[in-house]
Amino acid sequence: MRKKKTIGATIMSVVMGVSLFATGAFGQQVNSNETYRVLIQGPASEKAKAKASYGVRWEFAANGFTTTVNAQAYQALLHNKNLTIEKVPEVQLAVVNEAAAKQGGTLVKAPSDRTPWGIQAIYNDSAIASTSGGSGIVVAVLDTGVNRNHPDLSNNVAQCQDFSQMKVAWVDGSCTDGNGHGTHVSGTVLANGGNGTGIYGVAPEAKLWSYKVLNDRGSGYSDDIAAAIRKVADQAAGKKVIISMSLGSSTKDSLISDAVDYAYGKGVLIVAAAGNDGSADNTIGYPGALPNVVAVAALENVQENGTYRIADFSSRGNSATDGDYLIQERDVEVSAPGRAIESTWKDGGYNTISGTSMATPHVSGLAAKIWAANSSWSNAQIRAELQNRAKSYDIKGGISSATGDDNASGFGFPRVK
Repeated sequence: MRKKKTIGATIMSVVMGVSLFATGAFGQQVNSNETYRVLIQGPASEKAKAKASYGVRWEFAANGFTTTVNAQAYQALLHNKNLTIEKVPEVQLAVVNEAAAKQGGTLVKAPSDRTPWGIQAIYNDSAIASTSGGSGIVVAVLDTGVNRNHPDLSNNVAQCQDFSQMKVAWVDGSCTDGNGHGTHVSGTVLANGGNGTGIYGVAPEAKLWSYKVLNDRGSGYSDDIAAAIRKVADQAAGKKVIISMSLGSSTKDSLISDAVDYAYGKGVLIVAAAGNDGSADNTIGYPGALPNVVAVAALENVQENGTYRIADFSSRGNSATDGDYLIQERDVEVSAPGRAIESTWKDGGYNTISGTSMATPHVSGLAAKIWAANSSWSNAQIRAELQNRAKSYDIKGGISSATGDDNASGFGFPRVK
């Protein structure tokens, strides 16, 4: 088994990343006190028996259903020759040890800059005092929830859902963020400046659907993420909806990939982190690596070769497809500010953290701003516009960066202007 990898935020004072990994091989010795989230597949009659015995957390039709079982039931299922049993990959936030040395920020009650460097960069305006745009657009942030009472976010929260509870699959009206990560990325998308002293995100007029798919310890399961993606897609009819996911895995998960295809087919634009696995070739994570997802790499506030520089921690895509300006599986698509990003935090204050987790909401917010100004466009047209804008600001700084489409920064850095 490959070592666990981390994707997501590299945080200054609270260091974290996101990693998706399998928790064990079938048939291994199990702890009698543990429970197991499993995907069950097989003939309809056999699945019906299993549903009656163990219950259903999520139904995925032809792909089976998921449930949580104890160790004894898990062993019994493994010996059932009529069913196929797979453990559902677990998601958790993990410490990135090298991050603390690279960063040095602290939690603060007031932002040090109401328009942080990432906002200035994506607006291409170092003197910008406030932002605008995103009216009529929904951004669904799938993360650790949100502080819905944060003064910079409270007017934007339109939906609040919790998919992270163990005893029930879904709780409407709950999305409390005891971690901070979800509140931070939500702020970068659409923070509205609060009461006149707060911080701004890229598209402060957009509405937020906060879907808590990771618990306050930063852990969860891929079936919950897949179910959340599908729920967003099912509510997207007649709306312009963007899914923003600052999470990922080194391993492709069929439940999430199928859900992404489903949502994209429903007209939803999906944006996700490329990952924080460093500068080697083919380190990009999933779901960002999927063809129907805009994978975002991280830039830092350093100029090199006349452009911003791609961060060393930012995962790289497939160098074999460099230069083709086509998105295939395992390609980085665009890049955006991701190092030392200040935004809203769970305690009602602000924090400065880093990672492709922070780059992703910049692009999600930009997509919302563009879509609000071009309401007749499809998700594919918005994606094409992001790509075109990225080509206008090619990234030439950092490891593996090169003129044109490269595996470090993709097409480049899309901006407001």
